[in-house]
Amino acid sequence: MVKIIGGGLAGCEAAWQLARFGIESVIYEMKPEKYTPAHHYKGLAELVCSNSLKASRHDSAAGLLKEEMEMLGSVIVPSAKENAVEAGGALAVDREKFSDTVTEKIKSNPLIKVVEKEIEEIPEGFVIIATGPLTSGGLAESIQKKCGNYLSFYDAAAPIVTYESLDKEKVFFASRYDRGDADYINCPMDKEEYLRFYNELIKAEGAELHEFDKRDFRVYEGCMPVEVLAKRGEDTMRFGPLKPVGLIDKRTGRRPYAVVQLRKENSEGTLYNLVGFQTNLKFGEQKRVFSLIPGLENAEFMRYGVMHRNSFIDSPKLLSPDYSLKTDPEIFFAGQITGVEGYIESAASGIMAGINMARRIKGEAPLILPPETMTGALTGYISGGCSGTFQPMGCNMGILPDLPERIKDKKLKYSAYADRAIEALRALLISGKEF
Repeated sequence: MVKIIGGGLAGCEAAWQLARFGIESVIYEMKPEKYTPAHHYKGLAELVCSNSLKASRHDSAAGLLKEEMEMLGSVIVPSAKENAVEAGGALAVDREKFSDTVTEKIKSNPLIKVVEKEIEEIPEGFVIIATGPLTSGGLAESIQKKCGNYLSFYDAAAPIVTYESLDKEKVFFASRYDRGDADYINCPMDKEEYLRFYNELIKAEGAELHEFDKRDFRVYEGCMPVEVLAKRGEDTMRFGPLKPVGLIDKRTGRRPYAVVQLRKENSEGTLYNLVGFQTNLKFGEQKRVFSLIPGLENAEFMRYGVMHRNSFIDSPKLLSPDYSLKTDPEIFFAGQITGVEGYIESAASGIMAGINMARRIKGEAPLILPPETMTGALTGYISGGCSGTFQPMGCNMGILPDLPERIKDKKLKYSAYADRAIEALRALLISGKEF
C-alpha cells in the first residue's frame, strides 16, 4: 500500500491514479485534527487563496494543462467542471461543493483509504509526499534531513519575461568586466529614464500579504524587495541590483547611468528573469512599472514576482523526471513542494507522481511526457530544466520548446503550441507503448 501524505489537489490526484492502476493507497490528512494558518474547511482538495483554476481557453497555458490532465484521467478537473461558477473565460468553482465532490469520490473508491492524522516523519515503504506549500513541524524537519537541507520555506522570486518579447535594439549582451561569456542581457538607462522608473517604483501599490506571511516578512531581509530597497534612497538601486559598474554599452562606448540585468531562466534561453527584482508589488503594477525599463516596453511576463510563505525542495538537484527522489526511489514528491506553482500545476504533478509510482511498483519504465506538452515541460523544468537558482514555476507557454516556424500573432502562436501538445500526448496514449 502506498502512503500519501497530504489530502490536497496533488495527493488526491496521486491516489486516484494509483487506484486506476489497481493499487491501494492511504491518504494521511491532518485536518480536521489540525489546520494550517491558511486552511479552514474540513474536506479534501481545499482551495485556499482563490476559487479559480485559471483560463479555460485551448490557446492558454492553463487551458492546455487542464486538457492534458483530463486526457490523463484527472479527478480534479472533472470535479471542478461539475461545480463551476460564472467566471468569464476562467474555470472557477464553488469551493465547498468542489471539495465535497472530490472528497466523496476519493472516500468512495474502494482502493483509497483516508486517515485523519498528522504525519511527523517520512514513513517507510512507498511514499508520496504531497504536503503543500505550508509544510512545517516535524515532517518539514524529516524532509530537510532526507533532502540534505535542500528545503526552502519562502518563495522570493523575480519576474520572468520571454526573450522573444524584448526590444533587441535597446539591450545588449555582456557580463560585468567582460568576464566569461556574455551571459546577461543588459537594459541600460540614462539618468532621465532611471529617475522616471525610480519615481514610479517607490509609489507603486504593493500586494496584500496573508496573515501568516505578515508574521514572517522579516525573513525577506536577505532578498530585499526591490521597491523597499528603492525607498531607502534615490541612488540605492544604483549601488545594488542596478549598478552599472563594469558594463560598457558597446553601441555608445559609455557606461550607462544604471543597468537592469536579465539572466537566463531555462536551458533553452526562451525565458529570462530580472536579476535582483524580488518584489511584492501587485501584478498589474509590476507590468506597468517594469515596462518602463528600456527594452521591456512590450515584454511578455510569464511569471510575476512573488514573496510569500512557500515550502519547496530544490527539485532539479533532488528529483528524477518521474518525481521520485534520486537518493531514495521509493519516495515520490508531488504538488507545490516540488516547485510547481498553482492549483492545477500541483494537481498535474500529482497525476504524474501517481502514474509513475504505479509503474515503479509494477516494475515498468516511468512515463515521461514529451516536452511539447505543458505537463512534460513543467516536469522538465523542475527536474533539471531550470538554469541558475531554482524558483517555483507555474504553467506558461514560455517553457515549451520553440515552434519550427515563427508565428508573430500571439493567439495563433499559442494555439499552435496547444495543438502540437495535444497531438503529441494523444499519439503517446494511442500508441500504448508508454502508458
